Amino acid sequence: MTWNGEELDLEAYVARIGHTGELKPDLETLRALHRAHVAAIPFENLEMMLGRPVPLELTALQDKLVRRRRGGYCYEQNLLFAAALERIGFTVTGLGARVRAGASATRAVTHMLLKVEADGEEWHCDVGFGGDGLLEPIPLREGTEARQEEWRFRLDREADGVLVLRTWRPDGWFALYAYTEEPRLPVDYVVMNHYTSTHPKSSFMRRPVVQKAASPARRSLVGDHLTVTHPDGSVTERSVPVDELAAVLVQEFGVELDAEETATLIRVHYAGA
Repeated sequence: MTWNGEELDLEAYVARIGHTGELKPDLETLRALHRAHVAAIPFENLEMMLGRPVPLELTALQDKLVRRRRGGYCYEQNLLFAAALERIGFTVTGLGARVRAGASATRAVTHMLLKVEADGEEWHCDVGFGGDGLLEPIPLREGTEARQEEWRFRLDREADGVLVLRTWRPDGWFALYAYTEEPRLPVDYVVMNHYTSTHPKSSFMRRPVVQKAASPARRSLVGDHLTVTHPDGSVTERSVPVDELAAVLVQEFGVELDAEETATLIRVHYAGA
C-alpha cells in the first residue's frame, strides 16, 4: 500500500474525528470524513517552534494527531488522511502545489494535497491547508465552483495547464495555490518536509501558526495575533497576551500543550510580545 493504510488504527482515527457513519469507498463517506477531519484536527506548526523534528512515519502521525489529539501541517494531515482513505478502499494519489496566497514571486512546490477517486470521478481533497482550506472535496476539473456553507471556492486552469484553487474574499477571487496532476510519493514529501521544517527561510520557522477552518468562523493565530473571520467577511482581531496563550490554544483550537511545552513556546517565541 502506498500510504501504509494497513498500519492505521482506523477505529481510533474515526473516533478522533468524530465520524460515526459507514466507511465505504464512496463520495458520501469521502465528504463526511473530509469535513470531520477538518473540524476536529487543527493546522499547527508548534513542533518546529518547540525545536523538534516533524516525523512523517504513520506511527508518529497517529501518536501525535490521534492519540495525543494535537494538530499538524499539510504533510502530517494529508498523509494521515491518505492512509485512512486507502484503508477504506479509495484510490489516492498525492499531489504537490506551489502556495500563492498573495506571493509576489514563484514559490517552490511545498504543499501537499490529494486526488481521490470516488463515484466514478476524481476529487480534489485537502485537509491540511489551514484557515482558508476546503471543508469538503471538490471535483478535480477545470471550472469547478463550489459553495461550502458560506465559503466559496473555484478551480481554474491556466494557459500552461496548471490548476489554481481560489477562494472568494470581499475584494474578489484569491489564489491559494497552484498545482499539476504529477503524482507524488511519500518520499517526495519527506524532502519537502525537510525544507519546510528546518530551513531558516521557511515561513513555518518564523513564528507559531495555528489555524482552524471549521465553521461557523475561521480562526487563525499567527505569532500573538488572533484573527476570527466570519462568513459575512467581517473580521475580529486581537493580540493574545502571554498569560492567555495556553487557554486560547485550548479554547479556540483544541490544542493542549503541557506546562513545559507552553513555557518553552513563551520563552522562545513570545518573549516581549
